[in-house]
Amino acid sequence: MKKSLLLSALLAVSAGAHANSEPFEINQLNSLKKLHSTTVLPDGRTVVYGVKQKTDDGSRSDLYLQRVGEPAKRLTNHKSTEFNLVPSKDGKTLYFLSGRSGSSQIWSIAVDGGEAVQVSDLPLGIDGFKLSPDESHVVMQLRVNVECDTLACSKEKQDQQAENKQEGLHYTQLMARHWDTWSDGLRNHLFVAKLADGEVIDPIDVTLGLNTEVPSLPFSGMEEVSFTADGKHIVYSAKAPSRDQSWQTNYDLWQVPITGGDTINLTADNKAWDSHPIFSSDGRYMAYLAMKKPGFEADRFGVMLKDLQTGETREVSPLWDRSAGNIAFAEESHTLYVTAQNLGQVAIYAMDVRFGDKRELVGEGSNSLVKVIGGKLFYTHNDLSGPNDLHVVGLDGSEPTQLTNLNKDLLNQDGLGEYQQFNFKGWNNETVYGYWIKPAGFEAGKKYPVAFLVHGGPQGSFGNRWHSRWNAQLWAASGFGVVMIDFHGSTGYGQAFTDSISLDWGGKPLVDLQKGLAAVGQQQPWLDTNNACAAGGSYGGYMMNWIAGNWSEGFKCLVNHAGLFDMRSFYMVTEELWFPEHEFGGSYWDATETYEKFNPVNHIDNWKTPMLVVHGAKDYRVPLEQGLAAFTVLQRKGIDSELLVFENENHWILNQDNLVQWYDNVLGWMHRYTDGKVQANNDKTDANEALRKEMMASHSE
Repeated sequence: MKKSLLLSALLAVSAGAHANSEPFEINQLNSLKKLHSTTVLPDGRTVVYGVKQKTDDGSRSDLYLQRVGEPAKRLTNHKSTEFNLVPSKDGKTLYFLSGRSGSSQIWSIAVDGGEAVQVSDLPLGIDGFKLSPDESHVVMQLRVNVECDTLACSKEKQDQQAENKQEGLHYTQLMARHWDTWSDGLRNHLFVAKLADGEVIDPIDVTLGLNTEVPSLPFSGMEEVSFTADGKHIVYSAKAPSRDQSWQTNYDLWQVPITGGDTINLTADNKAWDSHPIFSSDGRYMAYLAMKKPGFEADRFGVMLKDLQTGETREVSPLWDRSAGNIAFAEESHTLYVTAQNLGQVAIYAMDVRFGDKRELVGEGSNSLVKVIGGKLFYTHNDLSGPNDLHVVGLDGSEPTQLTNLNKDLLNQDGLGEYQQFNFKGWNNETVYGYWIKPAGFEAGKKYPVAFLVHGGPQGSFGNRWHSRWNAQLWAASGFGVVMIDFHGSTGYGQAFTDSISLDWGGKPLVDLQKGLAAVGQQQPWLDTNNACAAGGSYGGYMMNWIAGNWSEGFKCLVNHAGLFDMRSFYMVTEELWFPEHEFGGSYWDATETYEKFNPVNHIDNWKTPMLVVHGAKDYRVPLEQGLAAFTVLQRKGIDSELLVFENENHWILNQDNLVQWYDNVLGWMHRYTDGKVQANNDKTDANEALRKEMMASHSE
């Protein structure tokens, strides 16, 4: 395998870097402190949060307590990570999960200091938990064997499986594998236990016998589980057990007594996705999120409200054309606080449940709800200039305050590039938005090569957010002008805009990308759009393959991470079949024409642009063979190409050492072609093709 240029060498020649400041680079990104597990105590002025940071021998994470207007103090000091923070009603005790006893269990610590005390001691580790309103019970997420009715049985079977020398896995239905894991007979289940005298006792599996995931994998957690206001029932989101798990998205809300027993489907009438159940503190309302289109994972999440006195269920603000992300009741029951993507941002709104009126509280950047209490909104905020920190603002918009600045001594702002949102007329002359970022140390009058980043999803967005993997500032720090476009199909611009990519993967989005690059080049003359490389992952990787065959003169080079190459074979090997079936109008055999219309493999005769192909071997969403196939074509056609495979990564690159290697190769590849160090792209491709034909003719003779 050919090694690319060292990242440090690239940064040394980064355009216009300040003499007394270090440019931003991947090792600095990996070294930044990471905020996690935030909560607010009942006094409404004290926050507790986790901070993970890199150390000489790995990393560590500790909890910090901070009162508004005061400095933070460390609450824990242990090599194990504490997470899933839940304060007691009186605010004197903090419950959390920690692996300090050997498995993930519930612990507690006095807020005013002292040693942590173990609260649970179960045979299996706990992945998440919540306390009942009166703190008499706890609901816990554990991974169990569905054939067992006790935790001891599940522990025994898991131990036996670990010792079993037979490696064959046997399946009778899909999904045999999901995201990055082969199904092993285990499922997420919910257990309710009493919490008495500081101990968790008598856990009961309230989802006993349920051969489905609660919460669902791979990304859902305890936000999908809630106690009712009276504490007598659990409500959770899950699919009903069935053989069609792989091709339907019918998540319903289910209610079960905390003692176990019969389960009631609360949303049986809706065949699409129901999610995020919460209850007002007075017990009057249940709010939740619901989609309307069965089989579509990127439909608009509307905010639903069920009056538990009258039984009436209705959508709050049904004409609001944004998809809700998270919801929380105010201390009173007539206001909900809602996050939603909006024009490249993730904003927080106050929503009146009686009339549907909305008021934006926080608009710029990417924001997430923490707690509404005492007339204040606590939230986390990040944007293209830095990672998450804690903030607080009055519910009337007064006294906005940044509570933490975790990376003020670690993140050199001079090493980052100035950024700005822009817009242009895209497909059908409709307005499309994007962002550009100037190279760090930008000098007026100079022209800079372009890193053209294409987001995945495809229903996603490269908006105003700090990304831990595809961090646009790393390209800017390396000397590129960065361009990111939220093409038709992106989220946060209305559901019709999001819907417009379905059945048209290679149509409207390609037009937007072409028009967007031309428009930003005119708007920002410092961008040398004739000296550009493009990069994308997942759908963005698909677009690299599509560009290679349908916009072959557009770029000096391409970077294809986990990209879809052959839509026929992709359909046969991916796991969440509801995704391609919605996007292309059915199964492959029912919608062959659409799959083939936008199939990159049908356009390989036009391929000539150099391409770096990157893939994770544990990627079961877009399996490795898609990347291998693209690389085979590139090599066989004599096109400059390289392949970078990570054996233990999935659809994403999560290991920090691997991320260093990823950027080293990606930035090295892009600099190689934009810095003029290789023969002109078209000339070299033509020469390679001529040589290939000459060799084939000689072989045939």
